[in-house]
Amino acid sequence: MSLEKKEPSFEEAIARLEAVVRELEDGRLSLERALELFAEGINLSRICSGHLESAEQRVAVLIDGENGEMTLKAYE
Repeated sequence: MSLEKKEPSFEEAIARLEAVVRELEDGRLSLERALELFAEGINLSRICSGHLESAEQRVAVLIDGENGEMTLKAYE
């Protein structure tokens, strides 16, 4: 049986990151708890960045065609 943690979706990660930021901004944390939350926030930020990079690779971009018409081209 695998106990591997599933990476959160972008929406889950960004929601948790927002909660972490709110908690850090509150300012009523011990130094140890603040450091734990900061580390969690960095990890969540990296997860969000990875999701965005993945999405960017799938995005189609509009480019000008030969006769001025707009065509779709896969993002490279």
